[in-house]
Amino acid sequence: MQTTHLAALADAKWTFSTRRVDRAFVAGTDRDFTAARAGDLILAQVESLGQHARVQLASGRPSNIYPGDLIVLACGARYAPDQFEGLAEIEPGGADLLAGGGCIGRMVARNERIKPATRLLPMARLLDAEGRAMNLDRFALAPVAQAGRIPVIFVLGTAMNSGKTLATAQLSLGLRRAGYRVAAIKGTGTGAFGDVNEYADTGAHWVADFTDAGMVTTYREPLDRVKAGIDLLLAHAAERGCEIAVMEIADGIFQRETGALVADPWLKDRIAGLVFACGDAVAASGGVAELARHGLRPDALTGILSCSPMAAAEAEAATGVTVLRKSDLADPAEANVFALRAFAGRVRAA
Repeated sequence: MQTTHLAALADAKWTFSTRRVDRAFVAGTDRDFTAARAGDLILAQVESLGQHARVQLASGRPSNIYPGDLIVLACGARYAPDQFEGLAEIEPGGADLLAGGGCIGRMVARNERIKPATRLLPMARLLDAEGRAMNLDRFALAPVAQAGRIPVIFVLGTAMNSGKTLATAQLSLGLRRAGYRVAAIKGTGTGAFGDVNEYADTGAHWVADFTDAGMVTTYREPLDRVKAGIDLLLAHAAERGCEIAVMEIADGIFQRETGALVADPWLKDRIAGLVFACGDAVAASGGVAELARHGLRPDALTGILSCSPMAAAEAEAATGVTVLRKSDLADPAEANVFALRAFAGRVRAA
């Protein structure tokens, strides 16, 4: 175990993904990057700028980065069709900034419409006093004993950037306006403060994401761990007095983890409401059909298609499911309809 890089940590930029880390536990470093696993903390130097010219700090603000800057982030994978796919692998000669929230790994694919990844030079893996790798899972929320169950309205979508985050935020706002103590939660995805901040701006009683369950990203995590993380967040929501939760599930329903959740009886056991975000009527029709294959039916469609009355009419005609705009979701009367259905425990059979 080395202590060479410890002094540099004070000047490094600690990213959003590390926000729960107690830095006092860092006692040493090593360069055994081949042993790094998802969640391990890595000190890296910016080598050259690419797609990401900024990182999100643990303090909650963005920061420009420059070649030579030191940053602390977590090893992780990423799946983002609009940007990168990457694996939780650190090569000593160089690594990639997979997400501005603080995810370092090896890029394996990128969308041709964006720049190559910002390149990072791994400097050290952070260790504790016993020489163990510092990992985000150590700083996850503690298990909650005998937590009650609260109804959950899940927000799914056809793809990345289909309108899921906006829908989650607006429905949380509507429920809060209707007088409910609501939890707004990001259940899966890659750690970033944009979604969490958007949820918090609604005045939701409690806001959290999977990084609070000890994961920088849920991509390529075992399904049981993803489910356990969601259950942990819901248990904390209940313990904090929330009456209902709105939970966003990242990416589209064909994405690896999202598809597995949709097909799992575990989801049916927890779902009390379902909002489905789509880009157009064709996506809506296909998505509703795919959900029906798993015995699920949305209570409402929303997302980008809701911006167009024509697209909304097409989607409603094709699916028989009502399309709601963001203003509808934020309306306390409409949100209360969702809540009453959720509390009644209505089964959503296709």
